[in-house]
Amino acid sequence: MVTAETAVVLPVLLLVLAGAVAAVTVVGAQLRCVDAAREGARAAARGEDVATVTALVEKAAPEGAVTSVSVVADEVSVSVVAEIAALGPVPLRVEVSAAAVAVREPGGAESG
Repeated sequence: MVTAETAVVLPVLLLVLAGAVAAVTVVGAQLRCVDAAREGARAAARGEDVATVTALVEKAAPEGAVTSVSVVADEVSVSVVAEIAALGPVPLRVEVSAAAVAVREPGGAESG
């Protein structure tokens, strides 16, 4: 009887474990996108050029993330979008993104 119950429950436990691993992977990538966007916005607010901001964001963001930087009047906006494989080799991809806005600091260099 115990063997039969184990045979029925084991696949369910494996699915729950796979779901938990996928959730941790997605949340981790989301947090990396948030950190990268914030770091980029801080750098852009200091007056760093777009190439420097993009390089900083790429270091902090998940691999393959796409970064966009926009400067409007005295505000800078940085957004990061990444598509990740939540379960490794399984062809299930999830898009995570984050954006951050900062006010440009007085006396900073002009960004373009």
